[in-house]
Amino acid sequence: MIVVMKPDHTQEELRDLLARIEKMGLRTHVSKGERRTIIGVIGDRALIQEVPFTSFSGVEAAHPILQPYKLVSREFKEEDTVVRIGDHVELGGKAIPIIAGPCAVEGREVLDEIADALHGLGVPMLRGGAFKPRTSPYSFQGLGELALKYMSDVRERTGMPIVTEVMDPRDLLLVHKYADVLQIGTRNMQNFRLLTEVGQVDKPVILKRGMSATIKEFLMSAEYIVSHGNEKVILCERGIRTFESETRNTLDLSAVPLLKKLTHLPVIVDPSHALGRTDLIPAMSCAAVAAGADGLMLEVHVRPQEALSDGAQSLTPQAMADLLQKLEPVARAVGRSILRTDGDSTRNRSKAVGEEA
Repeated sequence: MIVVMKPDHTQEELRDLLARIEKMGLRTHVSKGERRTIIGVIGDRALIQEVPFTSFSGVEAAHPILQPYKLVSREFKEEDTVVRIGDHVELGGKAIPIIAGPCAVEGREVLDEIADALHGLGVPMLRGGAFKPRTSPYSFQGLGELALKYMSDVRERTGMPIVTEVMDPRDLLLVHKYADVLQIGTRNMQNFRLLTEVGQVDKPVILKRGMSATIKEFLMSAEYIVSHGNEKVILCERGIRTFESETRNTLDLSAVPLLKKLTHLPVIVDPSHALGRTDLIPAMSCAAVAAGADGLMLEVHVRPQEALSDGAQSLTPQAMADLLQKLEPVARAVGRSILRTDGDSTRNRSKAVGEEA
């Protein structure tokens, strides 16, 4: 149920209403927009339907939420959610950030080399895997906490916020200690224990769509996180499994505008994992921006042929530079910009390409 407060409601009326609803054994989530304060009421449907919400002081209207996902729905919150990361990066705003880096952190020297190249290009955020879920148990599984320390050192030196995956609830506190953004990978999209735990921390979360997940299942997983208190959720389309074998997965770009209609959460796209090949990444990255993506996540390596994981889908720094040039006019055409940082300084002074610095 959505309870809409009157524009002139008092804080006392709001507090009294919340207390009375929670006394009934129902849960409340308050969303304060530019023009309205909305209360999401969660709990037993039969009990909710019996509550005369409009009789309470300060209440303007009450409407049922038709979708099974409640708090992440556009019905609950009309305004786009903007997730702030660090001092200068926002996901869900006009400027589109790029999150780039190696699939896995392989060592300090190669990570520094990749990070310095990206920082020099003005890429605002660094990604890298510390714990790597691989199809084969004999493949490189990541460096664990050592990788997290290496990325933390890069952040200290460059100011780039870092994104890394958490795979297990037992690792959450460790990853939380180092990372600016937690990532939930495709294989864990429906790991409800992990989603519940991540929902209880105050840190942005990138939730990747499961390789065979429907849009509804994707949003229900996001609902798990938000319903436990963490509203800083970023959705990531990374390709779904189909019968097509020319690409690693099939990039479902229709998911971007569809998600933007169904939810207020930011939506980003990961063409690297969707395609599994570098030659198609520029075209699909541009298409993602044109479709309304709020950000891109890309794999970059200084020597892809030597990468311990996913080298075939990793751009070189030069290819990343060329892609940034292609993205800028596309972003401007849809009324947005590509977020770039001042790579000549270790301070992360952001500016949007196409705007005056």
